[in-house]
Amino acid sequence: MSYVETLLGTDQPFLTDGGFETWLFFQQGFEAPEFAAIVLMNDEGARQAMRRYFDGFLTMAASTRTGFVLDTNTWRGCTGWGPALDKSASEMLRLTMDAVYFAKELRNGWESRVSPILLNGVVGPAGDGYAPGEVPDVGLAREMHRPQIDCFAHEGVDMVSATTMTNTSEAIGITQVAVDVGLPVVVSFTVETDGSLPTGEPLGEAIDRVDAATGHAPIYYMVNCAHPDHFLDALKTGEDWVGRIGGIRANASRLSHAELDLAEHLDDGDPEEFGTLYSKISDLLPNLLVVGGCCGTDHRHVGCVSNHLFTKVAA
Repeated sequence: MSYVETLLGTDQPFLTDGGFETWLFFQQGFEAPEFAAIVLMNDEGARQAMRRYFDGFLTMAASTRTGFVLDTNTWRGCTGWGPALDKSASEMLRLTMDAVYFAKELRNGWESRVSPILLNGVVGPAGDGYAPGEVPDVGLAREMHRPQIDCFAHEGVDMVSATTMTNTSEAIGITQVAVDVGLPVVVSFTVETDGSLPTGEPLGEAIDRVDAATGHAPIYYMVNCAHPDHFLDALKTGEDWVGRIGGIRANASRLSHAELDLAEHLDDGDPEEFGTLYSKISDLLPNLLVVGGCCGTDHRHVGCVSNHLFTKVAA
């Protein structure tokens, strides 16, 4: 059993952050092509903003004595994104390494106050996180994502997470590569307003398919980049796959992915309602361990989640 699996087996809750990209671009005014915040690792002003951002969430974790899953800024860091970002494959991997070093510096500054802090190498989809486009087969997914996952293994992250997955074959390929290099892996699917993946596959079937293809390799599954109302009904079925979900990072907005793509302004929803909805989710997920936010969420939303699920302790 890995270090991460041992920690997660203790039932200690973990916080994580919110909508990192939407916070940087919509609220802080930074710009990057293709929503690829990884290129901002070269921008000192952005790095300072990132420190403030994560410091705020780590302060919450310290106040509730939860652990923290600390993501790397690598969601759009697959080497296949290089041409669209005017970066070579080697430059993309250098940015991934820089993002890991940055996260390690953050952890070093907080680990005396928050424990444990799990360093999570984020692997995003090689295509659009809102639409599957051309779905890669498992072999191609392995080939596309191996360079970045190899980099994570070499730099010593604790785990990797395949986030905003729109299809199962890519999730299977990423999982297989993570197993190959000895890293614990999490798979996080995104769903449409009907609770199914953008490919049309129901969430439960997607989880079962990845488990069947990988020997139940993911240490848990997550749902991210969808409003709680989009998947609550699916969770209410109480089927066996529901017990495989260990994390939720929901969107603030009830808009569909297509509507969010066209939106010119950030829809940040209602933070207090967001926290209340997480209470309902918690009642449905017996193995929920990791909570945070996704698009449109910030410290307010995750703070409300924390207030609803965890008890603050005296400093």
